[in-house]
Amino acid sequence: MKRICPECKEEYTGRSDKRFCSAMCRSTFHNRARAEEQVFQRTINNILRHNRNILAELNPDGKASVRRDRLIDRGFKFRYFTNEYASNTGNLYHFCYDYGYKVEEGDWVLIIKRQEYVE
Repeated sequence: MKRICPECKEEYTGRSDKRFCSAMCRSTFHNRARAEEQVFQRTINNILRHNRNILAELNPDGKASVRRDRLIDRGFKFRYFTNEYASNTGNLYHFCYDYGYKVEEGDWVLIIKRQEYVE
């Protein structure tokens, strides 16, 4: 029975359950199959990293209030964050890794740096 490698289309021999002629062909095949998913993950991670860097830049002292427009002007995307934290007082903070923010009234945003007690 002729077996053809799905990656390089060459004939090969070996075990009956072998699908690829070499480890390189197997890796290339699976890397290509996962490429679209990896692009999606990379895009999301880049957005999250960009958001975190904006929050860090605008918050050098650990706590700061800035106008929402200032974040938007720098390319901040409010839809993307790594986790949420609800404080004991009922405030909801959205975090991008170690920096969090809370949208307040009047288009102000409170930016905080994660403290050890915030888990």
